[in-house]
Amino acid sequence: MKKQLRHTFAITLVLVCAHGLKGQDIHFSQFYETPLLMNPANSGFFNGDVRAIVNYKNQWASIANPYTTGMFSVDGRILKNKINKVHIGAGLTVYADKAGKSEFGTTQVLGALSGIVKLNDKSLLSAGFNGGFAQKGIKNAELEWGNQYNPSSGIYDPSYNSPENIPTKNASYADFGAGISWRFNSRPSNMTANDRISANFGVAIFHLNQPKQSFYVDDIESLYSKLVVHGKTYIGIKNTTLAIIPSFLIYKQKNQQEIIVGGLVRYAISEESKYTGFIKESAIFLGGHYRLGDAFIPSVYFEVSSFSVGVSYDITLSDLALSAGATGGIEISLRFINPNPFKNKSGGALF
Repeated sequence: MKKQLRHTFAITLVLVCAHGLKGQDIHFSQFYETPLLMNPANSGFFNGDVRAIVNYKNQWASIANPYTTGMFSVDGRILKNKINKVHIGAGLTVYADKAGKSEFGTTQVLGALSGIVKLNDKSLLSAGFNGGFAQKGIKNAELEWGNQYNPSSGIYDPSYNSPENIPTKNASYADFGAGISWRFNSRPSNMTANDRISANFGVAIFHLNQPKQSFYVDDIESLYSKLVVHGKTYIGIKNTTLAIIPSFLIYKQKNQQEIIVGGLVRYAISEESKYTGFIKESAIFLGGHYRLGDAFIPSVYFEVSSFSVGVSYDITLSDLALSAGATGGIEISLRFINPNPFKNKSGGALF
């Protein structure tokens, strides 16, 4: 009975997503590792020439079938040094999301461009836009319904035809967004000192064109515009190898909103060997974030030279954990930046 209730809950949740919540987007708990998903102005807005990130999320595995999301993004600066005090950033994001047994999913490809301007010796401003295409679809072959259980034995029989009418037509649409992002970096007089302060804040609006999408012939809805506000600060503690990195993210999409606040503590483990080069620069991050009214998210990161790997876990605190046994989900990120960001002691300024 408990298993049947979980199946029923999962199916109901999928149908709600397919019909009533078609205007909602995917999200990652490690939002600071999804810069292009947060803001197209973040394209090329980092310390380096090329950045590539892979993200994976597996959520609510305890409810029959997990919700899985995978994403790949790559971005960098082009036309470098071609335009005085202005850089052009470009990026590409591809993601696929599947929800539950019905595999209700979204596949999207977005390209982004940004213009990055030096305001003064300590701050930069970036403005960008993105555009691309998305497709949503649903499969009902694996769904189980109450009227497919044999009334005499109570056993599920897939040969019983269900009268449920589930849409299977894919919905495709073009999608556009825009945003701005500001970065501040206070360089210490001693470039090897750990007393710098840097900050990044941005605002973006996605689905500017409010694209139309439909699964039912007589049911056409708009994908509501989404407002995103984000920020992160790096505070180095002088005469130590520690830094505190608070951050926040706010999503607002029609009547839905998501607020995440928290931070990480960074500890520099080692510097590169001057003689052999075998020992690479490395650092570890520990901390957590809280998604208001939903989950606590402990995280750990490990950086070595140009590479970074991060692992976090959503510990569900909402009523969903009690009603459906949803225990949360694991999330993994892999990042590569070239050239090695450890080489720039100024803390990530582009100029």
